[in-house]
Amino acid sequence: MSRTYVVTGAASGIGRATANLLAHRGNRVIGVDVRSGDVVADLSTPQGREDAVEGVLDEAGGRIDGVVANAGLSLPTAATVAVNYFGAVGLLHGLRSALVAASSGAPRAVVTSSMATLMPVHAPLVEACVAGDEERAMLIAADLEAQGPQVGAILYPSSKRALSRWVRRVAPTATWAGAGIPLNAVAPGIVRTPMVEELIATEEGRAGLEAAVPMPLHGYLEAQQVAALIAWLVSPENTHLCGQTVYVDGGSDVVLRGEDVWSWNDPPSTVSTPHDEARESQPASS
Repeated sequence: MSRTYVVTGAASGIGRATANLLAHRGNRVIGVDVRSGDVVADLSTPQGREDAVEGVLDEAGGRIDGVVANAGLSLPTAATVAVNYFGAVGLLHGLRSALVAASSGAPRAVVTSSMATLMPVHAPLVEACVAGDEERAMLIAADLEAQGPQVGAILYPSSKRALSRWVRRVAPTATWAGAGIPLNAVAPGIVRTPMVEELIATEEGRAGLEAAVPMPLHGYLEAQQVAALIAWLVSPENTHLCGQTVYVDGGSDVVLRGEDVWSWNDPPSTVSTPHDEARESQPASS
């Protein structure tokens, strides 16, 4: 059965690949973008988000089956925080009622985060975002931007870390899981874009990327490969994935974090095994 999906950032990159894939599968796609699309809106401002929500609801007749909040920036500017975090969260809040009203009975939502969530971030900025304090977050972001692009580069991972934290915080609540809406995130590694092509054109550039973003499985991604995962996450087949950030990164998460997602706070085991008992019965070496 055909479903109605909303995809932001649909004019290029992962957004365009996702919109094309969903449409190819027979679904209706409402594309939102700052330049062109079914709905043209600037998600970096509160008014732009309201315009986006109003435009989508008009296009969809008040009922949608899935939202892909994909629009984002990777610039060392405050606008990156406005779009990546507040744009995504604001849009999802605004469209939640239309998801609840989904005629299919299988509403879904996904945001595009990044493997950059694993990189150093500006903690006060992340906390301001997660607290929903846009005024404070934008003041912090503007200050970081003013210190130049090397400092401003931390805005991107900070915005994506905040977004993944928001997803994890709200996904299991009555507002989302309780309403039957699986809410999750994807975290791509390096996706081939014109900007990335410049970096990987030289041996020095490739070495720098490899050090920061190791991708031992198949190397760099194509946008279509991320789109395939997103398409599943917003499909009726995804019934129980809740609050997860799924790293589609060729192994960056595994290389950078190893086993620490389980081992860092494991309590001492209180269960002994025959091997333990045999070892304890051995005489101490002299």
